[in-house]
Amino acid sequence: MGFRDPLYWLYERRLERKLDSYEIPRHVGVVLDGNRRWAKTSGLARVEQGHQAGAEKIFELLGWCDEVGVQVVTMWLLSTDNLTRPAEELDPLLEIIENTVRRLQAEGWRVNPMGALDLLPDSTARVMKEAGAATSGNSGLIVNVAVGYGGRREIADAVRSLLLAEAAKGTSIEELAERLDLEHIAEHLYTRGQPDPDLLIRTSGEQRLSGFLLWQSAHSEFYFCEVFWPAFRRVDFLRAVRSYGARSRRYGS
Repeated sequence: MGFRDPLYWLYERRLERKLDSYEIPRHVGVVLDGNRRWAKTSGLARVEQGHQAGAEKIFELLGWCDEVGVQVVTMWLLSTDNLTRPAEELDPLLEIIENTVRRLQAEGWRVNPMGALDLLPDSTARVMKEAGAATSGNSGLIVNVAVGYGGRREIADAVRSLLLAEAAKGTSIEELAERLDLEHIAEHLYTRGQPDPDLLIRTSGEQRLSGFLLWQSAHSEFYFCEVFWPAFRRVDFLRAVRSYGARSRRYGS
């Protein structure tokens, strides 16, 4: 471990102590933004070095979440829009994602793949599905890995899944329309059975969600952090949790 500024350490400890009096979010969603910009500002020769540094940061984040008692973490690693990137940029990124998911599986986290897996290359989709199946019985922190993910696509997939499930039971469109409510759709989302995210964090200074957890974030608290994702520190995470705990949640009112 490298040298740590004593003032930084004291400030981090102060934040930790304050958390004892705050409510801890059960579910934290994170938009891991800024890998490419971090690589450029750090003078790295290749963009994928930024993505690799961002992948390493994921495991630090999960450790921090586990320490404070977060139950579910959703990480947006790749959007459906990103799938249109040139192969020379997309292929190294997908390889990093595959290696990250394998490591998540090896670390014993409960991995829940989410996204349009049918749009992903076969190898990436297979790694995602295998990790989900192999860790489905694990206890502890649930890690939702959003790859090939889009919020609108998730809602469309949920409605499609609902219609197919009801059709298989012989339900007519008219019957479904009469009794359809929000919970019916929620039961077919990628995060079904999980609490909605209490806190959504986006790094890199962008103050938008870009469709991340579009349905589930109706009552979420947002925290936008200026730092690029690979440079995200434990103190930044503690600040986000403190900010959440200090707010009076009004659930949209």
